[in-house]
Amino acid sequence: MSGPHASHTDIRAHGWIARFPQGMRPYLLLARLDRPVGTWLLFLPGLWGIALPATSRPAHILLLGILFAVGSLAMRSAGCVVNDIWDRRIDAQVSRTAGRPLASGALSVRQALVLLAGLLGVGALVLACLPPICWALAPLALLLVSLYPAAKRVTWWPQLVMGFTFGFGAPMGYAASAGRLDAVGLMLYAGTILWQLGFDTIYGFQDMDDDARIGVRSTSRLWAGKARLFVALCYGGASVFFLLCGAGGAMHWSFWPVALLACGLLFRQVRHLDIHDPAGCLALFRQNVPVGMVLALAFLLGRFLA
Repeated sequence: MSGPHASHTDIRAHGWIARFPQGMRPYLLLARLDRPVGTWLLFLPGLWGIALPATSRPAHILLLGILFAVGSLAMRSAGCVVNDIWDRRIDAQVSRTAGRPLASGALSVRQALVLLAGLLGVGALVLACLPPICWALAPLALLLVSLYPAAKRVTWWPQLVMGFTFGFGAPMGYAASAGRLDAVGLMLYAGTILWQLGFDTIYGFQDMDDDARIGVRSTSRLWAGKARLFVALCYGGASVFFLLCGAGGAMHWSFWPVALLACGLLFRQVRHLDIHDPAGCLALFRQNVPVGMVLALAFLLGRFLA
């Protein structure tokens, strides 16, 4: 890869991570603690699910929210470790990811497995504090986390698999709050999957040249010729499901203007999408954190004021 894009990376090794001892930094980078965006994108759908059921109350939402925040941090980091173990040889050939600790040789697979064990231990402690229905759902979540990195090797739709994986916080949050998983909770999951399919496709546009060179498949490559249409369809479908959740969850009227604002922010990304601008695609991807926060505000208002 040549030109200005060759040095493009989303690793932040020189931020607050640089204040830690040299030996700790590769572990922090492997866990993606330099980039909290992924943790937010895992946590926020869980918060939506916690707030959505009619039985939710402020104290209940606060307690579950704290547990899900800790669990999201641990499990997102665990997922990144699993992903980087699978992809260490591919990552070494992609300019954006060549500096990752396993790809660069800063850490060994054995060291990564030790970190993974610790992160899964934290996740297990959080799970023990959740209702039994979450215990039944947890094996499916772990299966998705373990299989996601293989998706790019066998399908053009790894971003869809990522949506099922990263979006699993939505049904988990709903089940933890409601004590069941019904049609409304499944609609929230469907909307979350489509939302994440859209923004991860935007994220994948950063790597298209390298992915094509080494033969990695992605929805970004598959839909590069109709990128705006595809992302618009993903975000449109997600918006429909989110609004249906508001109706099915008997939300207060205050849900609607805030939720519509979140939907509008999604389509603003479509308007500004340029698949040939890797840094711009990364910026659009990161905008989904405030979008998710606006949608969380919609669900919280809709439940608190109902």
